[in-house]
Amino acid sequence: MKPSIPKGTRDFSPTEVANRTYIMDAIKTAFETFGFQPIETPSFENSNTLMGKYGEEGDRLIFKILNSGDYLAKANEKLLSEKDSLKLTTQISEKALRYDLTVPFARYVVQHQNDITFPFKRYQVQPVWRADRPQKGRFREFFQCDADVVGSKSLWQEVEFIQLYDTVFTKLGLVGTTIKINNRKILSGIAEVIGAQDKLIDFTVALDKLDKIGKEGVVKEMLSKGITEDAIEKVQPLFDFTGSNLEKLASLERMLSTSEEGRNGVKELLFVINSIDELGLETAALEVDVTLARGLNYYTGAIFEVAAPKEVQMGSVGGGGRYDDLTGIFGLKDVSGVGISFGLDRIYLVLEELGLFKKVDLPKPKVIFLNFDATTDVVKMKAIKYLREQAIKSEFYPDLGESNKQQKRQWKYVSSREIEFVVSKVENNFFTLKNMNSGEQVNCSLTELVEILK
Repeated sequence: MKPSIPKGTRDFSPTEVANRTYIMDAIKTAFETFGFQPIETPSFENSNTLMGKYGEEGDRLIFKILNSGDYLAKANEKLLSEKDSLKLTTQISEKALRYDLTVPFARYVVQHQNDITFPFKRYQVQPVWRADRPQKGRFREFFQCDADVVGSKSLWQEVEFIQLYDTVFTKLGLVGTTIKINNRKILSGIAEVIGAQDKLIDFTVALDKLDKIGKEGVVKEMLSKGITEDAIEKVQPLFDFTGSNLEKLASLERMLSTSEEGRNGVKELLFVINSIDELGLETAALEVDVTLARGLNYYTGAIFEVAAPKEVQMGSVGGGGRYDDLTGIFGLKDVSGVGISFGLDRIYLVLEELGLFKKVDLPKPKVIFLNFDATTDVVKMKAIKYLREQAIKSEFYPDLGESNKQQKRQWKYVSSREIEFVVSKVENNFFTLKNMNSGEQVNCSLTELVEILK
């Protein structure tokens, strides 16, 4: 049987790991510069922690884990015979792989609330899993890099997250990203003024797909969800919303004049837009996008999504928003939160496509001791032990090279890994050291060897 891996997952070569580490280090450095602290949560959670938090579409994409042992032993026989998989799942699976890092974070805050100093600024860089259909930039296993603040309702947090996005993408050389912003209160207000309050989720999920399925597709989906033609007619102006950010907000203010919640959303966006205009961004653009909904039930205020530069065909490379009542689902009321996420895997693909990765130095020794004479192995290993104690990366080629062919293999290993220094011979406690860059060769004592290598 030919070995393979599940669809939507990947192996990573040493170079790919180094490039991914480069991105993660840039993100982590920015997180800590902005005052965030790292935490980690388990890769799987109790199913009831995750289910019902992402809307109907999200729930379908959660990977369930079968109970240990005979998972069918306690299953209801009637459900088994009827093959009712939805009801049966709750009996045979009590745990699930995490879908994102935000809901586990909300659970963490509630569980550890007595040990946390609020406002609590955390960051988290870990893998998540979604039973999605794999395609370019969309995987079933991928990393998220999240930062969240809980315990503060200040809109300055939204301003700082926009600055954080700008800082990271500038550091990575990714010029031309667009940070799209909307407010859930504006979407609620629009649903209110067109008489579709009871269809808010259906309305926002459909509207969020405008750039993917176009006007006709959105209208068709809204009609299928029971939103009236009259309501859809009232919302038509949103499909071709143009102008500057301030002009868009002025239009929204007029459209939402009869909705208090909608006007509050416009007011919040206006504060963020004016603050960013005052502070400035280095390389990113900020754009009000009234169709942005992100389809997740827990956002209550600002919604963010970051689009890659236009020359790259890629979905969003980041997103997030404010969730004033997320911890309430776990029993902790009145703790406001706001957070963003970086899509590591998509950022990698964008940097690769644009040729923005610098040549990375893979981990390698400063010096390697070749193995042409087994009688000096112990001397070499003692020397290597001493060099490592001096924080000099050192390696011993393990296989003896007695023949010319075997020795050539060792030199080829040196060349392929681009190792700078080579000890080829040891005699009377003196080491024959060759600098592979200059070609210079010297005989030196161990003390002199350390000085040269340092």
